[in-house]
Amino acid sequence: MNIEIKKSQKPVKYEDALRFMEKRVLEIHQKKSNDLIWILEHKDLYTAGKSYKENEILDKSIKILKTNRGGKITYHGPGQLICYFVMDLKKRKKDIRKFISIIEKTIVETLKYYNINTFPDKDNIGIWYNENSKIKKIAAIGVRVSKWIAYHGFSININNDLKKYDAIIPCGIKDKGVTNLKNIKDQNYEAIENKLVENFILNLKS
Repeated sequence: MNIEIKKSQKPVKYEDALRFMEKRVLEIHQKKSNDLIWILEHKDLYTAGKSYKENEILDKSIKILKTNRGGKITYHGPGQLICYFVMDLKKRKKDIRKFISIIEKTIVETLKYYNINTFPDKDNIGIWYNENSKIKKIAAIGVRVSKWIAYHGFSININNDLKKYDAIIPCGIKDKGVTNLKNIKDQNYEAIENKLVENFILNLKS
C-alpha cells in the first residue's frame, strides 16, 4: 500500500487544496500517482457542501465558498487540523460506508490516546463528545467519491475560535453544539497529526 504523506507547515488556500486533490484523483485514475494523506490548516473560511440550505447561514454578511464535497456548511480556520486524502476505493472493495467507518475509527482512536472519549453517530456524520450531557461536535467529515476514488477529508477542532460557528448552523444540526480539544482537556496536542496518520494507515490496512 503506497500512500504519500504530505504535511504543510503554512496555511493552504482552500481553492489550491481542492485543485491539488482533483488533479490527484485524475492521476490515480490513470495509475500515474499514489494515494495521499495530507495534513494542513486553512485560514478563516466557511465552506458549503452539496446538501446545504440557505437558512443555515445565520450571518448573511459572511462569505460562503460552495464546494463539491458531501455535507453542509462548516467553518475552517487557525487551530483546526485538516486531514485531506485521495484514496482509491477500488483497492478497498468499493465500500464507501466501510471507508467512512475507517475515518471515524481513526479519529476516535486518536482522541482516546489523549484520554478523550468520543463517538460517531449514524444519524449525524462526524465525531461527537458528551460534555456534561450536552452533545458537541469535535470533528467534521466530508467526502466526495469520483471514479471510485474518495477525496476531501475531515477536520478536528484543537484550539480554534468557536465563536466563528455562531454565524452558521454547523453541518445543518441545530440541537447540538461544537467544541474543541483545548476546551475539553488543556494539554499538549503537538504530536496529534503524527498519531492520526499512524492510526489512519493502520486502519486502512486492517
